[in-house]
Amino acid sequence: MKEIAMTPLDPAIVKALSNVTTATLTTILLKKGLRNVWIRGAFPLAKDVPRVVGRVFTVRFVPAREDLATLESWASPKSSRGAIEQMPAGCVAVVDAMGVKDAGVWGDILCARMAKRGVRAMVTDGVVRDLAGVLGTGLPVWCSGAAAPPSVAGLTFVDWQQPVACGGVAVFPDDVIVADQDGAVLIPSALLDDIVDAAVEQERFEGWIMQEVNAGARLPGLYPPSDENKAKYQAACAKD
Repeated sequence: MKEIAMTPLDPAIVKALSNVTTATLTTILLKKGLRNVWIRGAFPLAKDVPRVVGRVFTVRFVPAREDLATLESWASPKSSRGAIEQMPAGCVAVVDAMGVKDAGVWGDILCARMAKRGVRAMVTDGVVRDLAGVLGTGLPVWCSGAAAPPSVAGLTFVDWQQPVACGGVAVFPDDVIVADQDGAVLIPSALLDDIVDAAVEQERFEGWIMQEVNAGARLPGLYPPSDENKAKYQAACAKD
């Protein structure tokens, strides 16, 4: 099976977004009219995991059906194993598990293979199994927790690189995910350049506001800024 090609992210974009919090991104996306971008139920599995940025590679599950969700199905070319072999280096695998929490989408062996292939992270609204082993692979994972049963106990694998609904968010292949301690946020591919520029500026502005707060400034007229404080901020930027 021919591996899927994915347009790589500009390293400058990765660097810029690596310094932008998901909290800031949700604010910028809200200003663009997008409210539903934070993937519910996807939290960092490990403590102090660094922020990750990558293009989306989607994986889709539906509810378990006994004639399809079998141990034998794992050997099919159209399976979770097959999906992992299609994941390009640098992608973020977004796994739609419909929020099922009593069957792990996959465990340590599959996560180890993803890490070996250079997959940047996995984000799912479901859970993993073999928790200690998954943590040991070093693959950054955002999920809803852990459960011992395998995927086929509650899920049927369908396909990869289809639109999915992960954590209540519409996710399309080639969109971009940024994930940190606050969770995972989706940036639509078509809006990427505009969002990056606005987010970098917002981080810079909020950094200045924090300096003012630490210096004793009052919030009214500072956040949001009055014309006077806007001018003060612009003057500070001009000195940098």
